[in-house]
Amino acid sequence: MTLKEAYEYGQVQLKNAEIDDAVLDAWYLLEHVTGISRSMYFMDMNREISSEQETMYRTYIANRAKHIPLQHITGVQEFMGLEFCVNEHVLVPRQDTEVLVERVLEDLESDMQVLDMCTGSGCILLSLLKLCGYANVSGVGVDISEEALKVARQNAESLEVNAQFLHSDLFEKVEGLYDIIVSNPPYIRTSVIEELKEEVKFHDPYLALDGKEDGLHFYRRIVEESPRYLKKGGKLYFEIGHDQGEDVSKLMKDAGFVDVTVKKDLAGLDRVVFGVYSYSDNEQWRK
Repeated sequence: MTLKEAYEYGQVQLKNAEIDDAVLDAWYLLEHVTGISRSMYFMDMNREISSEQETMYRTYIANRAKHIPLQHITGVQEFMGLEFCVNEHVLVPRQDTEVLVERVLEDLESDMQVLDMCTGSGCILLSLLKLCGYANVSGVGVDISEEALKVARQNAESLEVNAQFLHSDLFEKVEGLYDIIVSNPPYIRTSVIEELKEEVKFHDPYLALDGKEDGLHFYRRIVEESPRYLKKGGKLYFEIGHDQGEDVSKLMKDAGFVDVTVKKDLAGLDRVVFGVYSYSDNEQWRK
C-alpha cells in the first residue's frame, strides 16, 4: 500500500462512518503512523509504507470509524503549544480552555501559589507553571479521579514541570492558602449529555462532563468553599459554558467576590468568569 492509497482508504472509511472532518482525521492518523509531513507526502505519495505501518493505520482508522476520539487513538493533544498525553480517563484539552489559561497568565506573578480544581490531564496547571516565566510559582492540581491524576503526573514529568497532585473530592483534602484558584469543572447539564456527539458521550469520562441538573452544581460548591482557601486579594477563575456567564457571575457576587468579569472566547461566546474575593473584617487572618 502506498501513502496515497492509505490516505484515500482512510478518507473513504471515515466518510462512510460519518465522521466529522474525515479527510483531516485520515491525514492526522497517517501522519502519526508514518511521521510524514504534508510536503513530503506530495513529493513522494507513491512511496510504499511498511506492512507494520499499514496494519497500524488500518487499526487506527477502524477505531476512529467507531467514533473513538482521534486523541484517544494517538494518545496526545497539543494545548498552549505544549504536547499533553491523554486517554479515556481525561477530557481532551480544547482550544476554548486556552482562553482561561491566557487570562490567568496575565495575573500570575512571582511567588504565587495556584490551585487547579478538577485538574484532569493537568493541562491548565502545567501550562501555567510552564509558561508563566517564574521558577518560584508553585501549584497543586486536584481531582477525584485517580486515573486522571496518573495522566496529570505523566504530563508533569514529560513537560519537566514541578507540580503536586492531590486525590480529593474538591476541597476535601486541600490545605493551605492560594493566590489563584482556577477550575474547568463539569458544567454540562445531565439532560444534555445524551445529545452530545458519540465521541463525547460514549468516550469522555462521565464524571468530567456531568454538571448535574442545571450544570451549575460544581460552580456552587467551588464558589462556596474557595474563600477559605484564598489569600487576601486572591482570585477565582472559571471556564464556563457559553450560556453560563450570568449565572456563575451571580454566584460569585453573592458569595462576596468583587470585580467579577466575563471574558469571551474567539467565537464571541462567554467562556471565562473571574473575580477577587473581598474578605470581611472577621477574616483578618488571611495573608
